[in-house]
Amino acid sequence: MKIGFDNQKYLTMQSEHIRERISQFGDKLYLEFGGKLFDDYHAARVLPGFAPDSKLQMLLQLADQAEIVIVISASDIEKNKIRQDLGITYDVDVLRLIQEFRDKGLYVGSIVITQYAGQPTADLFKSKLEKLGIKVYRHYMIEGYPNNIDHIVSDDGYGKNDYIETTKPLVIITAPGPGSGKMATCLSQLYHENKRGIKAGYAKFETFPIWNIPLKHPVNLAYEAATADLNDVNMIDPFHLEAYGVTTVNYNRDVEIYPVLAAMFEGIYGYCPYKSPTDMGVNMAGNCIIDDDACREASCQEIIRRYYQAMNRLAKDQGSKDEVYKIEVLMKQAKITTAMRPVVPAALALAQEKGSPAAALELPDGRIITGKTSQLLGASAAVLLNAIKELGGLDDSLHLISPTFIEPIQSLKTDYLGSKNPRLHTDEVLIALSTCAATDENARIALEQLPKLRGCQLHTSVMLSSVDIGIFKKLGLQLTSEPIYENKRLYR
Repeated sequence: MKIGFDNQKYLTMQSEHIRERISQFGDKLYLEFGGKLFDDYHAARVLPGFAPDSKLQMLLQLADQAEIVIVISASDIEKNKIRQDLGITYDVDVLRLIQEFRDKGLYVGSIVITQYAGQPTADLFKSKLEKLGIKVYRHYMIEGYPNNIDHIVSDDGYGKNDYIETTKPLVIITAPGPGSGKMATCLSQLYHENKRGIKAGYAKFETFPIWNIPLKHPVNLAYEAATADLNDVNMIDPFHLEAYGVTTVNYNRDVEIYPVLAAMFEGIYGYCPYKSPTDMGVNMAGNCIIDDDACREASCQEIIRRYYQAMNRLAKDQGSKDEVYKIEVLMKQAKITTAMRPVVPAALALAQEKGSPAAALELPDGRIITGKTSQLLGASAAVLLNAIKELGGLDDSLHLISPTFIEPIQSLKTDYLGSKNPRLHTDEVLIALSTCAATDENARIALEQLPKLRGCQLHTSVMLSSVDIGIFKKLGLQLTSEPIYENKRLYR
């Protein structure tokens, strides 16, 4: 993949810009941190060259000035809300985030439970954290939020919230997911700091949409595709255009909340330091794109992947038609089709030829490797073995795992473990291959090729099992599948 983004320039420029924003306000800056701090693979996919841990590395450059406050909504604790990409609840993710930050040498000052209204599960979580030696604060539901400004910016509004004691000039406000109350936490702190005579500021760090590239640039369209289930819409920032005569890109929720936010600033300080939602941001990513064509191509491919993900969710009754329709509109705006993902036509052609599920994998140099369903292997396992044989320079006719070795595993699955499918999944194939590698040189060579698959593209003609999806994710493959079940079983 062509590099389109200068990651080192980004780290330097972003950290410098945040330092400038701290000095703008004097004593303290509350920085609302949107998106993923760890493993930002969306940014890495649409901005080739962006390292998934870039935001973390940027924070490490500011570690001596920064502390982290993690925000979680009491209602999310009560509902056991799940972080879908990790499969864990938000309260468990808070513990994970604390440990991750500490392991990296970053200081976590406290946890804030927002929208608190006496929820018993929130009280239990607070008690659990305090037993671990972690400071916990509570912010309450405010009647009339966010429209009753006079009430919100008063001792009966923000004034009722616990004051979060912080010690560093930069306070990073982050959360397990959206809707946790990050912005409200920042504004509440501004109110309290102002009452204490401390000059504090607020800024927002969201990577997408990128404010200083065109509205319909594929990078920004890819962000809309990624948030299609939230119905986020990129738009021209009308406040910035009116104030400066300059066209910038923001998204609907920030534009909609800005008048309220400006009024809150006026209620706290007597004036608003920002003339537009764009002014609030500190994102420098757009200045670090060094190959626009590479980023455009990568983003178009991301939109196609998001389309297939939405189609798969719909087939599983986990998504909506509106999400699919929105991404279809984005594809038309970007002038792309699924056929522009090379592995798609290759997998579908083989599936039609063989009359059974098939898979296609694109190697780093652009070669397409296919795999078909057989009595021994599923298509996903077959394409995986074929790909590592090709990467290792091994003959295609070579059996990396002998059929006589596979058959006893099949017998174990069906005769003893009750499986209906005798074919080996990808995890079973890799375990068998690693066993063979102990005595077989070819198997060892093939196994050593697995790291080369990271970032490669894969498409299958049917939806895969959770086991196969998990293995491909661990290998770093970017998977799409047709929204079709391999069989019509009612129970899987």
